[in-house]
Order: sequence, then C-alpha cells, then structure tokens
Amino acid sequence: MRTTSTILSTLGAALISVGVMQAQAAEPYYNPANAASNSGKTTGYELFKTIGCPGRGILETPCKEPVEAKPMPASVAKPLDRDGDGVPDDKDKCPDTVNGAKVDANGCELDGDKDGVVDRLDKCPTTPRGRKVNAEGCELDGDGDGVVDALDKCPTTPPGRKVNAEGCELDSDGDGVLDALDKCPNTPAGAKVNAEGCELDSDGDGVVDRLDQCPNTPAGRKVNAKGCDLDTDGDGVIDAVDQCPNTPAGDRVDVKGCSLPKVMNLKGVNFDNDMATLRSEAIAILDEAVATLKRYPGMKVEVAGHTDSASSDAHNLDLSQRRAKAVMDYFVGKGVEAERLSAKGYGEANPIADNATAAGRAENRRVELRALN
Repeated sequence: MRTTSTILSTLGAALISVGVMQAQAAEPYYNPANAASNSGKTTGYELFKTIGCPGRGILETPCKEPVEAKPMPASVAKPLDRDGDGVPDDKDKCPDTVNGAKVDANGCELDGDKDGVVDRLDKCPTTPRGRKVNAEGCELDGDGDGVVDALDKCPTTPPGRKVNAEGCELDSDGDGVLDALDKCPNTPAGAKVNAEGCELDSDGDGVVDRLDQCPNTPAGRKVNAKGCDLDTDGDGVIDAVDQCPNTPAGDRVDVKGCSLPKVMNLKGVNFDNDMATLRSEAIAILDEAVATLKRYPGMKVEVAGHTDSASSDAHNLDLSQRRAKAVMDYFVGKGVEAERLSAKGYGEANPIADNATAAGRAENRRVELRALN
C-alpha cells in the first residue's frame, strides 16, 4: 500500500511538472488553479482526469501527433461584371446589357438573324439576310398589303386592296382590269374589254362584240340576241326599213319588204328618145332590182321591154328588145347570173294605158321583170 501511494505521488508530481511546463509553453492551455481542491490546485486523480495529452497519454493511448495547421490560401479578387451577364467588364463590349439577356462572348445581346434587332426584341427572328426591318425585327411592308417589300412587285398598292403573292392587285378574270375597278368581274377569257373591265359593244346595241353577228348596227335599232336588226315577219328585210312589216310567210319581197308581184314594173327606168341608152335616174331603181334578185338566188326572170305606138310595129319591137337587153346586161354586170335571166321585147303589143295621150304613151314605155318560177 505504501508502494502504491509512492507511485501515485511520483506520477502526480510528474503530471504536475508536465502540466506546468505545458501551461507555461502555451498559455492558457492549462491552469492548475482549482478552488474546489483542498490545496487550491488540481492534484492526484483530479489532475489525471483533467489534464490531456501529453501527460494523460502516459497511461492510456498515446497522443496523436499534432497536425500542423495549413495556412489559408490567399483570397483571389473576383473580376468585376457590373451588368451580371457573365462577361467581365474588361472584356465586355456591351457593359450595360439588360439583366437576364443572353449574350455572346463579347457581352453583347444575341442577334441570330443579323437584322440589327436583338433576339430579345425580335418578333421575326428568322429574317433572311440583307432584308430591311422595322423596330420589331420584321421586314418592311411599305404599302401594308401583307407582302413584304423585298417580294412586292407592286409596292404602292392602295390601302385595302386584295393582292396576290407578288403584292399585286387581283384580276380574277384576267382581262387586264383590276378587280377593284372591274365592273364586269366575270368576263370570259380572251374577250376584249373597256377601261371598266366590260366587254366591248362597238355599235352600242346591247350585244357585246364577241357575240354580235351584226357589229355595225345603226344606233337606236332594236336587235335580237345575235346583235342583228329585228325582222319580225321573217321576210329578210329588217323592221327598220320594212314598209310591209306583215308580209305573209314565204312571200318573195322586194328591198322594201313588200311581196313581189309576178310582174314587176320598173317605174322610172327610162331611155334616151328612140334609143336603148339608160338614163342616170334609172340606176337607183335597177340597183334595187339587183338586190332583190340576189336575195332569191333561185329565182329566174324575164326582162320584158315595151314601147308606145308612135312608130311602126317592127321598129317598136326591135327597140323594146334592145332596151330589155340593156337592162339584162346591167344586171349581169352587177353580179346576177346570166343563166337566170332572159330578155324579150314586146314592142307596142301590151299597152297598159291609152296611147292617144302623152301620159298614156309614157306609161306604155316601160321595162318589166316577170318571174318565171
């Protein structure tokens, strides 16, 4: 027992010595003062429990080697980036970029289509290169027709007009007159039109030229669907000049629209005295007869010559024959087929008036057309 006490005393002294030395070396690591101890200091078993390494390590687990504290690395100053775009100020060519905007390596906002309007503001982000754009990055449309100027072949279209893909006004019927001005928007292809887009009606008869079979109808005439003068009785003479508008169907008529008699007296066809030379006043009458003959190409006629009784029968017969032949030759010269005509002189044999008077003899000197079929 004495031996144990001696060992503890020796250990305690050693611990105190070590503790004091350590405390002196590294104040305030250990302070032996202990107000609760009888001696006023920590001794014996309390010292054993209180003191740490290296003293305690004598009886228990050896103390760990103290780890040398590594010096803290020196703090590096963070580069300035005032607009917070991730590009330092010293490299930022656009130092006032709006917060949150995407930027390139130079710190400037992206402009994907290179139109001069940054992507953040660009409402048309795929504008083709080189096109002019507005503040929203969209191509210009100067006339507001919905076709951008770069593609607009009609850049001055009036507001509100409908246009095609090339920016030009519509011409639905292809007549060369724009729909906005076209008063006849459904003109057939190829038809000629006026400035209002309506088909031409050159004679103003209400039938367009494309359908008008009589394109030179005089103004004011009534016409049929073909643009030709009306011929109500169907005799081949239009109503405007028909003096006999109710001719029976099938009757042959003269140029005045009146039925032809079997024998037509060509009144006014006169000759020089005792000769077969036609006078000038006879020409108009003969031309009417030519027109009638041409209207009926199957009609055959005899040209009959007559005289008064002023000379001998033989003389008058020869004179009437020559006069009939003169009329027939005139007809042939105007285009009437010779095979349809014949000429015969009757002399004074068939008077229609009294040869005793001058008026009667004038009536008897005549030329007639006699229908042979």
